[in-house]
Amino acid sequence: MRIVGVGSSFPVNRYSQSAITDALAAYWSDRLGERTALLRRIHSRAGVKWRHLAFPFDCYRQFKSWGETNRAWFEVAEELGASAIRAALARAGLAPRDIDALYVTSITGIASPSLDARLINRMELRRDLKRTPIFGLGCVAGAAGLTRAADYVLAYPDQVAAVLAVEICSLTIGRDDLSTTNLVATGIFGDGAAAVLVAGADRDLQGPRIIAHRSVFYPDSEDIMGWDISENGFSIVLSQRLPELIKNNLANDVDRFLADHGLTRRDIGSWVFHPGGPRVLEAVEAALNLHDRELRLSWESLERIGNLSSASVLCVLEDTFTHHRPAPGTMGLIAAMGPGFCSELILARW
Repeated sequence: MRIVGVGSSFPVNRYSQSAITDALAAYWSDRLGERTALLRRIHSRAGVKWRHLAFPFDCYRQFKSWGETNRAWFEVAEELGASAIRAALARAGLAPRDIDALYVTSITGIASPSLDARLINRMELRRDLKRTPIFGLGCVAGAAGLTRAADYVLAYPDQVAAVLAVEICSLTIGRDDLSTTNLVATGIFGDGAAAVLVAGADRDLQGPRIIAHRSVFYPDSEDIMGWDISENGFSIVLSQRLPELIKNNLANDVDRFLADHGLTRRDIGSWVFHPGGPRVLEAVEAALNLHDRELRLSWESLERIGNLSSASVLCVLEDTFTHHRPAPGTMGLIAAMGPGFCSELILARW
C-alpha cells in the first residue's frame, strides 16, 4: 500500500487574520461591547496569519438559514473537491478513471445524494466506482479516510482508492453566537479541500508505503469536541479539557503502536500531525517530547491556512510529500485526533 499522490484546493478569497478579526468586530459591533477586546486577543493568539474563505465578507450576510448555507456548502465543496482530486491525480500520473474507490469526508455540510455522487458526474468517474461518504469524524476524518483507503487496497491490491476531505468551515460559524467557544472557532477555522490517492501493492506506482495503522477511542469523552446540531444548524462543541486529554493519553498510544512494530519515537524521522490549534500542537509536543521543530510543517500550515478540520492533516501530508520529502527509508507517523474523542495513527516508510 502506497500513498501515490496528494493535492489540495482553496477558495480564491484569501484574507489576513487581522482583516477577518476586523470584519467580525464590525459585524458584531452592537452586541459584542467589551468582549471586542476578547475577540481580538483570541484571534491574535490563534497562530493563524491567513485563511481562505468560500465567499467575500459581505456575502455571508445574505445567508438567512441553515438550508441556505448548506446549499452553498454543496456547491463550493463540489468545486474544491474536484480540483483537489485532479491535483492528486496529476501528481500520481493517473486519470480520473483510474480511481476504483472514493471516500469523501466532510463535517461542515450534509446532503443525500452525497457529494461523491456529484463528483462522479462532474469528473466523469467510472460508473462502477465504490463510494463511501463519511460524516461525523471531524478533524480526525482525513486520517481515518486514509486508513480506510489503505484497508481497501490491501483487499484489492490491483486498485487505487481516493480520499477527499473538504470543509467549508466559514459557513458553520454561529452568526448570533457570542460565546467564547465560538469566538475561538472564528479565529482558527478556514475553508479548503485536500485529496490523497492510495495504491495497492500490485500497482507499479511510487510513494511512501503504509506499514500499519491504528484507531484509538477514549471512553466517555463525547463532550470534548463536535457539533451541537439544532434547527439553527451547527454549533461548535470544544472543551478546555482537550489539551489535558492529549497529554494524558497520546504518548502511551503512540508508544504501544510503535512497539508493536519494533520501533520507538526515536525511530520516527517524519511527523505529520493535524494542526488543530496552538494549544493542541503544544499538547502534542509536550506529550511526545517533540521540541526540535519536528512539527514545523503543522505549525506552518496552521499559520498559512488555519485549521481545515478533516482536510488539515492531508494538507500537512501534501507539504511533506511535495516540498519536504524525507529521505528514502525514513519512518514517519501520520496522526490526527477528533470527535469521539479518538485518534488515528498511521505508520509509513518514505
